[in-house]
Formats: sequence, structure tokens, C-alpha cells
Amino acid sequence: MRLVLASASPRRRDLLARIGVIPDAIDAADIDESVHRGELPRSHAVRLAREKALAVAGRHTGSAVLAADTVVAVGRRILPKAEDETTARRCLTLLSGRRHHVLTALAVIDATGQLRERLSDTVVTFKPLSAAEIDAYVATGDWEGKAGGYAIQGRAEALIRALSGSHSGVVGLPLYETRNLLVASGVTCG
Repeated sequence: MRLVLASASPRRRDLLARIGVIPDAIDAADIDESVHRGELPRSHAVRLAREKALAVAGRHTGSAVLAADTVVAVGRRILPKAEDETTARRCLTLLSGRRHHVLTALAVIDATGQLRERLSDTVVTFKPLSAAEIDAYVATGDWEGKAGGYAIQGRAEALIRALSGSHSGVVGLPLYETRNLLVASGVTCG
């Protein structure tokens, strides 16, 4: 079964390799990722993963397509992907000493067109962060383009006091759920 990864994320490719899966093609979906008015974090993540999968599946008939979307949420508030230092600082200040949810939605469309979806919800708690710790983390650049302004697979992991759920889900692809969806869709995992 041919597999297309609907993501240009090198982290997602690396995570797939951990379960013995190498995509046959990479075809990043180019969709509008804006939050709809009144849309809650869970619904937003699931909708985006589904829309990405559907957009790419139309270009790869007869293949399985895997898409994902990761959202960092504090309550009902969806944190942005940090594209500048100001946004990264604002996110880290908000997350300091608090619990938040990292929601990674998966959508797989198999070769017959059947859609399967899952949502991984991981609760992450940051230690209280001093201004100096925020400055030091921002200086690393690890936050660039990351939902919520941090990357758990980098230096931010040392700032996390507790995690309940999927570490790989926080990175961007929950491997347990991914493997189960791929197997159910006819994709062989190592």
C-alpha cells in the first residue's frame, strides 16, 4: 500500500520512521488554517487534519494519505504558532506554571477513500518560568514555527514539570494512534 504523508514536517517523518514507516511521497496540504468563529481547540485540530487529508487524497487516488494537526490550548484558547520572538514570549509567559493541552488530530484516508480519525490529548505542565528562563529559551530559536511557542523535543523539555499522555503527540504525531490507524487502513508498519 502506497502511503502519502500530507505534511512537510521533518519531525513527522522522523516519528514515522520510529514505527518502521517511510512514506512513499510527501505532499503538504496548503489549506487555510484559520480558526473558525466559536471553534473549540479539539474541533479545530480534527477539522484541519481532515481537510489536509482530503486535499491531498484528491491528488493521490489509490494511495493511503496520513495528515495531522497539532494545537496547543489553554482552556478554550488556541495558542498560535510562534513566528516571532514576541509571540513566543507571550505564549511561554501564558504557559508558565500552568497546565495546557496539546491536541494532535490524525486523519487517514485509505486507498478506497475511507476516512479514519483519532485525537490525542496530552496534558503538559510547565514549571514556573522566570524572565531569564524565557529569554534563554527564546534565544535558542527552538520555538520558531511551533504551536504554543515551544518544541518539547528540544530544550523546552527541561522546563516541563509533568506530562500526561503521548510525548510523540506533543512532538506532532502520536505514534500509538498513528500505527493503529495505518494498520486499519492497510498500511504495513515495521
